[in-house]
Order: sequence, then structure tokens, then C-alpha cells
Amino acid sequence: MNRSAGSARVGGRRVPAALIAVATASLLLTACGGQDTSASQTSPGQNATAGAAGGATPGSGTGQAVAALDRSVPQEVSIPSLGVSSALETLGQSKDGVMTTPKNPDLAGWYEPGPTPGSQGPAVIAGHVTWNGADAVFKGLKTLTAGDKVEVKRQDGKTATFTVDRVEEYPKKEFPTLEVYKNLDHAGLRLVTCGGEFDADRHYYPNNVVVFASMTGVA
Repeated sequence: MNRSAGSARVGGRRVPAALIAVATASLLLTACGGQDTSASQTSPGQNATAGAAGGATPGSGTGQAVAALDRSVPQEVSIPSLGVSSALETLGQSKDGVMTTPKNPDLAGWYEPGPTPGSQGPAVIAGHVTWNGADAVFKGLKTLTAGDKVEVKRQDGKTATFTVDRVEEYPKKEFPTLEVYKNLDHAGLRLVTCGGEFDADRHYYPNNVVVFASMTGVA
């Protein structure tokens, strides 16, 4: 993500909670473009059911997935291997359906209409990679590897620990939305930021970096 991110819109049809994360994801992908970008991506919400529950094999990094928790608002995300610890902004939609993005480049944001980290489904946390040329909260995201841990503190007092399954980088124009955000039979997490070489003229990153992780512990 970079400052004054672009955006996308969600269609007017209300989708079930399990599918909202899919519509959410497309917004986040376009939202982490640079300022003055006009790139957009159609929400795939109504097509989400085309994908069977699944995604990255739960716990394929290390350890085994554990039972999903009830919904509870996330308060903080930590990535020990990167030295990242961030309170979480709440991301939503403006009244005209435009996706909001983190206002503070040092903070990540959780998309509130989607699953909460620890509940069943692909919860989404997004963060800027740079901001006005300076490193931002998710600058090092693409350096994560399978087995790395991500911890999310929740409002219910529990800390959900996720294990990274894999890290991928996709061109925004060819983003495999269904593969990344399809329904899951376990508690998953997607960390999203921008990647590729920054186009200073367009204020735009051409790619998205996505970390796939599965919940493998609860404290």
C-alpha cells in the first residue's frame, strides 16, 4: 500500500457472512495501490460459492490447525520474525461503497465485515508497504516463509497464533481472487500488501503480496 490508495466497490447484494471476506479481499487488493490510481476490481462476492471450502492446507507450514473460535474483534497483530507489532485499525466501507484503508502507515487494518482472525474463514489484515517513500508496517511482509508465526490478540482475551503456509506475489491484473479468498473449513488468515516495483509516475504498485496462514494455536 502507498498513500491515498485506490479503491473498488462492492455490489449492492448482501452476501452471507462466510462469503463477505471474498468481496472484501478484492477491495483490499486494489486499495493498496499508490495515490492517484484509478485501478479497480469487481467484487466477486456472488461467485464465491464456486470454490469449495479449502485453500492452503491448514498447518502445512508447521504444526496442525486447531478448532475455530467464535467471532471476536482483533486488537493487535504481531509478526515476531519481522519485529512487527501493530494495533489494528478497523477497515470498512464508506457510504458509497468505497473500501477504507489504514490511515496510519505504521498500523495494519482488519476488514470488519469479514471473518475475525480465529473464526472460520479467511480473515484479512492489510497494511501499507511504503508511505511517501518511507517504509511502512508491512514493508517486510514478502520475506516471511513457511513456518513463521503471526499472533493476533482478540477482544475476548485470547491470542490466536497462525502459522504461515506460504507467501505468494500476484500481478493485480491477474489476481486469483477465488484461490486466495475462497471459503475455508478452518480459521485462516490472509496478510495483504503491495509488491513489485513502485511506479513513481503513477504512484502505483503492480503486484499484491499475500501471506497464507492457518491458526495452529490459541492462548
